[in-house]
Amino acid sequence: MNLLKSLAIVLTIITASSCKDSDKTSTSEIVLEDNIKTENKMNILFVLTSHDQLGDTGKKTGFWIEEFASPYYSLLDQGATITLATPKGGAAPIDPSSDTPAASTEATERFKTDATAQNKIKNTLALSTVDATDFDAVFYPGGHGPLWDLANDSTSIALIEAFNAQQKPIAFVCHAPAALKSVKDANGKPLVKGKKVTGFTNTEEAAVQLTDVVPFLVEDMLKENGGEYSKKEDWTAYAIQDGNLITGQNPASSELVAEKLLNALK
Repeated sequence: MNLLKSLAIVLTIITASSCKDSDKTSTSEIVLEDNIKTENKMNILFVLTSHDQLGDTGKKTGFWIEEFASPYYSLLDQGATITLATPKGGAAPIDPSSDTPAASTEATERFKTDATAQNKIKNTLALSTVDATDFDAVFYPGGHGPLWDLANDSTSIALIEAFNAQQKPIAFVCHAPAALKSVKDANGKPLVKGKKVTGFTNTEEAAVQLTDVVPFLVEDMLKENGGEYSKKEDWTAYAIQDGNLITGQNPASSELVAEKLLNALK
């Protein structure tokens, strides 16, 4: 009987020890899963214009709400952390033409009731304070503003070049590809040279009667820099990706650009 009792005690100890080891393994697996989730968290930088004057017309411009709102919510709803920056910092100007019933979409209506998003727009970071290493991707919403400031902003140019050097997704929609005007690749050639790109078309610019107001036409610039430019019919949703570069044709293309950016981050 004593021998049987001894064996029973030994078996109990072994079983208990096995359970403890099993618990430790489960805990480690949970920690590992949490680490994976943290590593996969998307930190995305949105760069908007600070420019609010539409040439010499006396009218206002800025960023186009739909081109911000649709990608913002598409990415935010997928768990992305989004930081906003502009060349000057502070409030990013909204193009009045984008804040009309005709330009309204589900995303813009959501923005109008989103105090958090509106506060971010009013308090953007200065572009000089951000570092590409802190983000997984960068996205540039359009509007006519970028044609005047982001197209020539040395800080923005260097930032895009840094994201590209790190092989991170860089995305632009509508007039935002203007920011690529002076961006170079690692060999000192225009970044868009030999790459498939799109952007606001010459005919779309003519349709809004601003061909003679803007400093340059996005379509012409992309072609002159060696980009393999393509487009669809005016106001048709169209986005294209070539490597880590994603571009969209017009406001209707903003959601497509966001989808491609999201897929690129997975």
